[in-house]
Amino acid sequence: MTGLLIALGVIVLLLVLVVAWAIATYNRLVKLRNQVEASWAQIDVQLKRRHSLIPNLVETVKGYAAHERGTLEAVISARNVAVQVGGAGPAQQAQAEGLLTQALGRLFALAEAYPDLKANQTFLGLQSELANTEDKIAYARQFYNSAIQTLNGAVQSFPTNLIAGMGGFQPRPYFEAVGGERADVNVRF
Repeated sequence: MTGLLIALGVIVLLLVLVVAWAIATYNRLVKLRNQVEASWAQIDVQLKRRHSLIPNLVETVKGYAAHERGTLEAVISARNVAVQVGGAGPAQQAQAEGLLTQALGRLFALAEAYPDLKANQTFLGLQSELANTEDKIAYARQFYNSAIQTLNGAVQSFPTNLIAGMGGFQPRPYFEAVGGERADVNVRF
């Protein structure tokens, strides 16, 4: 009888340990998912800041280079697409932001032909704010991708993947640079 009670006690203890591990693992996955979502929110904040700077930049350039209508329209169009895909996820957002980066590159290249524009304090201030925002976006992307790497590692490794599968946790895509974003963005004159 004592042997049966000991065996039953060992089984109950093992079950308690397994349940405790499952709860701790689930809570860790929730924490990692929340960190990913918080880091994505930081990217979103910086992208919205970038998007809000662009109309002012285009208006400033218009005053000096109004006949460069195609370039200005391309920047506004790319910005509008980037704003529209805001909630579509990292892959679509990265693609739209890549197109916007390319259009901005053409806009800044245009400024080289207009010395008065390059000396305009409003333009220089907007350029500086945009460069600062680009740095913040790069940092936020790095933080987001690091959070994704940690979450994906936990979701895909054994035995955590058992709890992840039951909890509906899935690997998430990285926010990768596409197209023109792989090249350095030069916003200095």
